[in-house]
Amino acid sequence: MKGFFATLRNIYKIEDLRNRILTTVGLILIYRIGSFVVLPGIDPVALEATNTGSSGGLTGLLDMFAGGAFSRVSIFALGIMPYISASIVIQLLGVAIPYFQKLQKEGESGRRKINQITRLLTILITFGQAPGYIATQVPDIAIIGGPSTFFNISSIIILTTGTLFVMWLGEKITDKGIGNGISILIMVGIIANLPFSFFAEFSSRLEDHGGGLVMFLVEMVMLLLVIVATILLVQGSRRVPVQFAKRIVGNKQYGGVRQFIPLKVNAAGVMPIIFAQAIMFVPLTFAGFAESGVLDGFMAAFTDFTGFWYNATFFIMIIVFTYFYTAITVNPNQMAEDMKRNGGFIPGVKPGRQTADFIDTIMSRITLPGSIFLGTVAILPAFAMLGGINSQFAQFYGGTSLLIMVGVVLDTLQQVESHLLMRHYDGLLKTGRIKGRSSMNMATS
Repeated sequence: MKGFFATLRNIYKIEDLRNRILTTVGLILIYRIGSFVVLPGIDPVALEATNTGSSGGLTGLLDMFAGGAFSRVSIFALGIMPYISASIVIQLLGVAIPYFQKLQKEGESGRRKINQITRLLTILITFGQAPGYIATQVPDIAIIGGPSTFFNISSIIILTTGTLFVMWLGEKITDKGIGNGISILIMVGIIANLPFSFFAEFSSRLEDHGGGLVMFLVEMVMLLLVIVATILLVQGSRRVPVQFAKRIVGNKQYGGVRQFIPLKVNAAGVMPIIFAQAIMFVPLTFAGFAESGVLDGFMAAFTDFTGFWYNATFFIMIIVFTYFYTAITVNPNQMAEDMKRNGGFIPGVKPGRQTADFIDTIMSRITLPGSIFLGTVAILPAFAMLGGINSQFAQFYGGTSLLIMVGVVLDTLQQVESHLLMRHYDGLLKTGRIKGRSSMNMATS
């Protein structure tokens, strides 16, 4: 405890770090206040009475990412997810279209152009999602004076402006605060739901046939195990593959230096889950426009958070996106060239093309267990809900929410520790450096 307070004093002594933390807290506070500002023309009392049902299922997950703004029909209801979707589209275009590939190689000027295009695409995506949100989540009885063209148009403009303002807050946190702003805003929304979900689950266990405190303690133990496994997935993605690669090359030493290939079992980080989750949110956009019975049944199947088709599709998409994102972030040819340029080699493998093929083969093999583990963690909340756990509390038993929360916390703590170590203070952990994750930052920076 004494070391903890000493660390807090060290943080306060560093003026730049102190200002960054205070700026981050201030911008987060603005975001949280805005999430309670209801759209103009909405009666909050009537809205609460209608209970549109966004507390569970896929809409509940989206509401969690938006910090509750989704169910409150706030000006920030769509949150930052349109910007995440736009970032994903731009990354996909960077693989297929030469123009975006050229921009990626132009350094800072290219990055500014890509950011500008991403913002414009965010506006288009929000304009597309806003009508679906109004149609599905805003009951007519909650609209003062009833539905009207003016209300729809003004709400679409306000929702789009709200998303752009949240995006601006995230960029300011990244520039003037600590950590990755977009990631932090998502994490804040997730954490904001944790106390309510916790007490709701605790109360349900105290009811008749709820299982009592014993069942609640069992749930807490299971949750702790899932959190530990998630931390190992995030941190171990940098440590486990090194040991694995040492065994691949025979764990030999040459000139007193142990040879290894710095590959990762989970090179893609949490990005495959974010890719897949963004796509799984698409049916919600069109759910309000479903007219035929076949289309309505399709939407129901892919918005059922505990359904077989939703989770099977989600699991397969995570595996596919893990290979895809690994392929665009890990370049075996570049690694082989760098090794050859620096005089490195893999024992028993010729430099050049054979080294690149060897690295590509190993990367493909170790990516499979990493993708399966990532997919399993992602669908754990569905099994928790089927086991009788409250739908909101079940979101913390794995899935996108837990992975993002753990990853962002570790990444932010790593940046705080870097500030401390640069000024010759002890880090947050004296036993070793905190390992965060960087893959998510690539999509949200």
